[in-house]
Amino acid sequence: MNKTEEAYSWVLEARKRAGEIEWWGYEKITLKLAPDTRYTPDFALLPAVGALEFHEVKGSFFRDDAKVKIKVAASMFPFKFLLVRKSGQGWEITEV
Repeated sequence: MNKTEEAYSWVLEARKRAGEIEWWGYEKITLKLAPDTRYTPDFALLPAVGALEFHEVKGSFFRDDAKVKIKVAASMFPFKFLLVRKSGQGWEITEV
């Protein structure tokens, strides 16, 4: 885990302790997008209410292949995919 991902893991753990999240894991699930093409989201989580979500945490740098993979995954699978970026003292979260 890089420093940004580690900081976000503390946010998820606090949400889990507050009862908002049942479970979360770092790089626990890999999705097959095509032959020899896979995408492993940074975080998978199961909210207390709702369906499985995938959170991709990025700093200021976001490679083009990563952008394509998350968009393809969001179009292929019936889960919520969120892009998470550190923003000042908080987090900017955008659904893909």
